[in-house]
Amino acid sequence: MAQQRSFPRAVTTITPQRLSFVGGGTDLPDFYRQHGGAVVSSTIDKYIYVTVKRHSPLFNENYRLSYSKTEHVQSLEEIENDVARECLRLVHAEPPLFIATASDLPALSGLGSSSSFAVGLLYALHTLRGEDVSAGQLAEEACQVEIEMLGRPIGKQDQYAAAFGGLNYIRFQEDGRVHLDPLWLPGDGAAALFRNSMLFWTGMQREAGDILQEQRDRICDTSETLIKMRDMATECRDALLECTKDPRKFAKLLDAGWHAKRTLASKISSSQIDAIYARALDAGALGGKIAGAGGGGFLYLVVPPERQDDVRTALPDMAHVVIGYEPRGARILSVVSD
Repeated sequence: MAQQRSFPRAVTTITPQRLSFVGGGTDLPDFYRQHGGAVVSSTIDKYIYVTVKRHSPLFNENYRLSYSKTEHVQSLEEIENDVARECLRLVHAEPPLFIATASDLPALSGLGSSSSFAVGLLYALHTLRGEDVSAGQLAEEACQVEIEMLGRPIGKQDQYAAAFGGLNYIRFQEDGRVHLDPLWLPGDGAAALFRNSMLFWTGMQREAGDILQEQRDRICDTSETLIKMRDMATECRDALLECTKDPRKFAKLLDAGWHAKRTLASKISSSQIDAIYARALDAGALGGKIAGAGGGGFLYLVVPPERQDDVRTALPDMAHVVIGYEPRGARILSVVSD
């Protein structure tokens, strides 16, 4: 007599957030379908945690979601968290279900938290159903949820970074295929990169959608700038591979990329952001950028260790968040079986 297959009762995933160094914006479909795109990014040791468990019918609700708010609903269509709703729809997850999520850092901050959440939730839902899933499948399904099902004006880099993890040169082909090339830096190159890195919280949270929508609407007018940014990603890859001990070339490319990026949409930067960045450079930072789409969130800086105290002093109203390199993508943290 065949044994009935048992499925997990609860699954928790841990998915890293990412820093996009150079090339952001060239991963938008409206651009890469015409010119191809490329970015260099790295995941960091800050995470999104997602738990999915089978919910007891005694609660008399099909879905309970706990994030910055709590939802108690009966139908899929009632779920307000749009990413969670469409992930559930895509995977055909059977209720009743309880979903809880937590994050190491604030949302709407430019570190790809929405895509990390999508990847982590999809991974948990597949695992709860007893299904094996690859990093590539997770990335493409997260893209399907965010770009196709929700119609968000975003690119494809965040989903791939979250699913695969590590320091990568990611290319977006005209036919929609994505090629991810891991950058294996010699010696302790990745650790050295982050020893020269500082991340500051500006305190300004923003929705990336409006910025990215304007950026997408202006792609025809800004294509020359985006082509330069795409090529900068290749230069950045080469700079990291050639010289990991001296961060100056990497920082210079980061600075050039930021100055190019801020011309793509009106709200990517502001007089306040420009002043903060100028103070950091005067204090010893070699280069930097606002993380993600721009407009606020986190400020990433390349700073030699001997100048980091000076930069902290120059930015007294901003919280310094210590970050490290995370080589791994989304993974299972725990599985509870019956």
